[in-house]
Amino acid sequence: MAGQSTLVGIDRDDEALTACRSRLAPFGQRVRLLKGDFVEVKPLLQSVDVHSVDGVLFDLGVSSPQLDDPRRGFSFQTDGPLDMRMDQTGPRTAAQLVNGLPEVELADMIFEYGEERFSRRIARAIVQARALKALATTQELVAVIKGAVPAAYRHGRIHCATRTFQALRIAVNRELDVIAPAIRDAVDILRPGGRLAVISFHSLEDRIVKHTLRALADEPQAQVRVLTKKPQVPSEAECRENPRARSAKLRVAERLPQECIQ
Repeated sequence: MAGQSTLVGIDRDDEALTACRSRLAPFGQRVRLLKGDFVEVKPLLQSVDVHSVDGVLFDLGVSSPQLDDPRRGFSFQTDGPLDMRMDQTGPRTAAQLVNGLPEVELADMIFEYGEERFSRRIARAIVQARALKALATTQELVAVIKGAVPAAYRHGRIHCATRTFQALRIAVNRELDVIAPAIRDAVDILRPGGRLAVISFHSLEDRIVKHTLRALADEPQAQVRVLTKKPQVPSEAECRENPRARSAKLRVAERLPQECIQ
């Protein structure tokens, strides 16, 4: 029954957990907030004696509060330290990658995680700049990127630093590595008829979500039924109200009854 339901929230960010505790305080013991990566969903739930659930929602990527806080270093729009850690106790920052990776590895990372066609030019410019002085802030990196790309790209529809910043953020937080195993573990703990919903915000994430759900639905002992043949996207009205929602894609799958799996 709805009045007896319990919400378990998982996040790596201490600030996000603090904000949630304040906002959801009126619900008392019906809300349990845990610090961790969503790929740890099974052991984290087991730690609070929860072994099966009716629904799971994964909201992937960076949050608006993280983007809007210059201290976190996620945004190329404001100046701040090159950090980008969702968990600020994490072992490596964007500055460490920018200043420490060999040029080829840096270029490959920007190309793979940012789908940036000028990745090699940007990596070369970063290596040349850091030889003179370590890059410490977001605007220092933006200036290097602007100097590395053609003028037409620098003044294009999408900010020329967007893809490089995305790549660094993904690498720092290992965002893509955990999606598939997290989805599989979430399906494992769903009760029959329970649903898994995943919101992604760029093509790299959505591709992994789509292929993982399809594999779970198409394998000989199918575990889920995919309910979204195509991802659900926000309406024009939603995008006007929240412009950051424009790239969101929602995919949903339903856990099959046990007799369908055997």
